[in-house]
Amino acid sequence: MKIKLVSVHVDDQEKALQFYTDVLGFTKKTDVSAGDYRWLTVVSPEEPDGAELVLEPNDNPAARSYQQALFEQSIPAVVFYTSDLQRDHDRLAGKGVTFTVPPTTEARGAMAILDDTCGNLVQLTQLPGEG
Repeated sequence: MKIKLVSVHVDDQEKALQFYTDVLGFTKKTDVSAGDYRWLTVVSPEEPDGAELVLEPNDNPAARSYQQALFEQSIPAVVFYTSDLQRDHDRLAGKGVTFTVPPTTEARGAMAILDDTCGNLVQLTQLPGEG
């Protein structure tokens, strides 16, 4: 088995697509109309055939409640790995991204948490010895 798709619920698919591509730097992989919604995925440009992040509408009340609860408890909805946390933090902060937790060193490496503007917190993690 391997991971191919992971969903993150967003309050606006177009806004999420712009944030995840124009700001974070992911690449749009799939964009197919599905009634009132879109089957919308992004991938890392470093792994274009790797796992896809589905930008899933949060119109389901259970999804919206789950998303809001995670956000209110400061729990990231998704974690991305980076080989240079400080570089990515500085680049994203320069684009106006709000970080709820600045780069912080921990026993497991370094991490920072940002607000994706679509209802989620996103953790960036750099493993020890990387970078």
